[in-house]
Amino acid sequence: MTNLNRPARLNRVVLGLLGLVLLAAGGFAVATHFGRLRVVDPASALVPGTAGPPTWVLYAAAAVAVLLGFLALRWILAQLARRPPTRTWRFDTDPARGRTELAADAAVAPFVAELREYPGVHQARATLTGHRENPALALVVSVDQDGDPVAVRERLAAEGLPRLRQALDLDELPVAIEFRFTTSTAPRIR
Repeated sequence: MTNLNRPARLNRVVLGLLGLVLLAAGGFAVATHFGRLRVVDPASALVPGTAGPPTWVLYAAAAVAVLLGFLALRWILAQLARRPPTRTWRFDTDPARGRTELAADAAVAPFVAELREYPGVHQARATLTGHRENPALALVVSVDQDGDPVAVRERLAAEGLPRLRQALDLDELPVAIEFRFTTSTAPRIR
């Protein structure tokens, strides 16, 4: 199953690489300063002379800046991709007679509508991922402040998920549920 939080994995990788680069640069600076590395003379000036750099250095710096800008933009866009990719399921039992296609979002829409009616559930989202042979369901359920996630999970296991598996004609459907809590409380009847 696709990870529910793909940007977190990307963030860990990017931050880990950035940390390694900074550690290597710091180690290089300390080793050069104390004379362990003889690559640069510790007594030499940081920038020789007051003349401007060659033109190619300016172009290289601009290219690196543009590349870093695109990487930062890609990183920001990855933060918005919070939903695993869905597929269209194809039921091809007899290709000569035609085929049936089912959009994964359409398959879980009635299930999500039913889930939103459970007591204590404020909002719900479901994403059906994978192929029909290897499906997975990712649920994000927002529970009211006084809602009971255990009761919601038990009702899902007893009623909602078996009905969904039956509707999709599946023997097994791995499910990942993420509960979130809202600041709102359920409406009270007086």
